Amino acid sequence: MSISVLDMSVSLDGYIADPDDFLGGDDGERLHRWADAKGEPGERFAEEWRAAGAVVAGRRTAELMDHWGGDHNGLPIFVPSHRPPGPAARWNYPLVTYVTDGIESTMAQAKAAAGGRDVQVRGAYTGQRAIEAGVLDEVQIHLVPVLLGRGRRLFDILPAEVELEIVRVIDTPKATHIRYRVRR
Repeated sequence: MSISVLDMSVSLDGYIADPDDFLGGDDGERLHRWADAKGEPGERFAEEWRAAGAVVAGRRTAELMDHWGGDHNGLPIFVPSHRPPGPAARWNYPLVTYVTDGIESTMAQAKAAAGGRDVQVRGAYTGQRAIEAGVLDEVQIHLVPVLLGRGRRLFDILPAEVELEIVRVIDTPKATHIRYRVRR
């Protein structure tokens, strides 16, 4: 059975990007350097990402990443949006599907396409909406030991308190990786 996993790197003070949408810090990659490490845990998480069957990404995230060139490591990408895709996504990226009837439908389509494998969720807003709709199963945080002090927060606005259960913790010098199950 497919599970949906919001998988994000975050600073200790809760930021996923600076105010200009760089991914943490002046060089834009500060929050993701941990993944470049050889051996554990970088390879372990890369294997998890490769084992996924589909990706759900918010429109802002998908467009900032240029839809990962049309696929996310060969995986289909589903983008919840109130507007249809722009010409680049519509004509150049056949594995990118814009879903205009809500996050519930987006997640259902992604899980169907995943064929029993995990659905990787990308983007703070999309993760928040998936939690709100009750369609997010797990949250995996790569907690990076840096205080950015400003930027875009991972969890800015949630409709209510959300209980989580710790599934796994991996502590390394470059990040602490915590996986949670969303309690329903």
